[in-house]
Amino acid sequence: MNAGKLDQRVTVERFTSTVDDWGTPIESWAPLFTCWAAVEPLVGREYIAAQALQSEVTTRIRMRFRPWMTAQDRVIHDGKTYNIVSVIDVRSGHRELVLMCKAIA
Repeated sequence: MNAGKLDQRVTVERFTSTVDDWGTPIESWAPLFTCWAAVEPLVGREYIAAQALQSEVTTRIRMRFRPWMTAQDRVIHDGKTYNIVSVIDVRSGHRELVLMCKAIA
């Protein structure tokens, strides 16, 4: 992985569910961490290839490996929210993650 390409800040959030003092469930998204990443919109042939496997995949986000990342998390970048469609450990090397994401309208 070329660290120089990780030039954009992203925040990863995780859905949390708690109960308040009166027993009312409180559900919200809480920030998990903020890191440097490469956010790459998919265009042309890459977009068509991604659609063949996962419809509506619009963005690829590359970051350093984090073993606790799941597809249930979401990413915030530049005010835009992305749902994670898949989390890929590149070459199973535990060095880089590729997140295939779709933007939330």
